[in-house]
Amino acid sequence: MPEATPPYDSHRPGLAGVSVAVARSFEDLARVISLRAAVYMAEQACPYEEEFDGNDLSATHLIGYVGDEPAGCLRIRFFADFAKIERLAVRAEYRNTRMAFALVRAGIELARVKGYRRLYGHAQKRLVGFWSRFGFRVFEGAQELVFSDFDYVEMLMEAEPHPEAIGIGIDPYVIIRPEGRWHKAGALDRSRGRAVTRPSVDGQAAR
Repeated sequence: MPEATPPYDSHRPGLAGVSVAVARSFEDLARVISLRAAVYMAEQACPYEEEFDGNDLSATHLIGYVGDEPAGCLRIRFFADFAKIERLAVRAEYRNTRMAFALVRAGIELARVKGYRRLYGHAQKRLVGFWSRFGFRVFEGAQELVFSDFDYVEMLMEAEPHPEAIGIGIDPYVIIRPEGRWHKAGALDRSRGRAVTRPSVDGQAAR
């Protein structure tokens, strides 16, 4: 897999402008929680237990930055044959940037690299036009639903297969790299050059 920088791993400390990174640490998760609390709880009066719904520790989160300032986030959950794009949040002072577009495009690309072609979401009805810009559509039989006092509708996007989607048969070290950094050699790549010694604490080879 080439080492070109993908849109979901574009943030570097000190970088100016809009960039995106995968949340990988507890500090990153704190950034996500702060962003969503500011947008959904403070602006839309969403109850805490509805915003933080028990799915955050089983999802991939993207954080959008303007410079080094966390400005937005997006959550992706993966199911058998589709990925769900959700919880897009952008701080009010950064809504005149392209942050929302950068996050959605990065989320779509990450899902495609993981081999997903069907992307699903619940769109607030007032935002159907926004999601349509990325190829999402209200499909035949789509259900309407209400939660946290807003009206939503199901939307679906059928994406083209990614030419470099991760799958069985690629370099196995790619699969064990950090989420969203499959394009870049990680710590376990470096260990491949060491001799096999099968070390153990007591000096005996593990069996």
